[in-house]
Amino acid sequence: MDLLQDLKWRGIMYQQTDEEGMKELLENEKISLYCGVDPTADSMHIGHLLPFLTLRRFQQHGHRPLVLVGGATGLIGDPSGKKEERSLQTLEKVLHNARCLQGQLQSIFSFEGENGAVMVNNYDWIGKIDVVTFLRDYGKYIGVNYMLAKDTVASRLETGISFTEFAYTILQGLDFNHLYDNYNCKLQIGGSDQWGNITTGLEMIRKAHDEETKAFGMTIPLVTKADGTKFGKTEGGAIWLDPEKTTPYEFYQFWINTADADVVKYLKYFTFLSHEAIEELAQAVETEPHLRKAQKALAEEMTRLIHGQEALDQAIKISAALFSGEVKNLSAAEIKVGFKDVPSYVRESQEEISLVDLIVEAKISPSKRQAREDIQNGAISINGEKITDLAYVVTEVDKIEGEFMLIRRGKKKYTLVK
Repeated sequence: MDLLQDLKWRGIMYQQTDEEGMKELLENEKISLYCGVDPTADSMHIGHLLPFLTLRRFQQHGHRPLVLVGGATGLIGDPSGKKEERSLQTLEKVLHNARCLQGQLQSIFSFEGENGAVMVNNYDWIGKIDVVTFLRDYGKYIGVNYMLAKDTVASRLETGISFTEFAYTILQGLDFNHLYDNYNCKLQIGGSDQWGNITTGLEMIRKAHDEETKAFGMTIPLVTKADGTKFGKTEGGAIWLDPEKTTPYEFYQFWINTADADVVKYLKYFTFLSHEAIEELAQAVETEPHLRKAQKALAEEMTRLIHGQEALDQAIKISAALFSGEVKNLSAAEIKVGFKDVPSYVRESQEEISLVDLIVEAKISPSKRQAREDIQNGAISINGEKITDLAYVVTEVDKIEGEFMLIRRGKKKYTLVK
């Protein structure tokens, strides 16, 4: 199956400026193509992933990806999807964010060989352009009526849009034109909300060159969930690629908790598993959904891709320990990751204390009478070990790596005692 057929099978192609022309181009030559992201934050989230993973699919078929981080466009902000003006960030902050995003994108692409990915930052060329040059050499190619017809601009006319954000689409068009001239870039891909910016780039390339140009644009569909809720969001907020913001364990848990109604679509969108492997997993969803084979495959593929095998192994280890209640084999660091959201109790005194008194003091059990019943009934465990001795005294020995202990009451009620 060729590249475009594969993209269609996966449901990744949404809009194309000229599908037949793009098909002919890809059949006859290996091209350079690009996708970009603005560094409005110091991490990408999983909502950014699909266009870049699609870019990688082109690389696997021999084409060269240009991975653009918008150091210049990030200083302004795309009005797409925004009801009001963005707060402008400092140059220092945006360039810091750009470096962070470039580091995250390193894990997705191969930078070796003839079609090794090239990392570019549009601040390197836009930052050198003075205002007169911008207006004369680029602004003249894009008409005001053309820009007013863009959805991103039209949707803001009632509430107001500054000239700064109004001109954003010209900067994106300038990017495509620059990459066309300097990297022989023939295709831009992006999310469906980027259609207007992509077509502006094609308009600028067409008007800036006398010869017949052969450049194309393609967008990726918006990722949705079957229940209508927003993809990539949890009660705790966005699922970030930065392991300091979203731990690999939390990242793994997000994917493994995918609903049956969504998992096959996500396997097609996000993973590089073969058609045969995905169809086999789709069958498993139908015939043995309780085994969650598809969700496990999705979680493993995505965590390995973004965070590496070691982080995946740790996420699986923590997940297994939490499911079984056997936490004694976890390190202090792993417990901090797996139990970051459980209640905690900080005991100021270092003196030894009876288990009965401690679980009342920490509000794990509501009274001493209940505490004794819980211990006698085998409902209390320390670091995965069940305690049934009413006279048990908690000492330094019970601390994991000298930091804290994990007390469980019943099957699921955990408390970190520090």
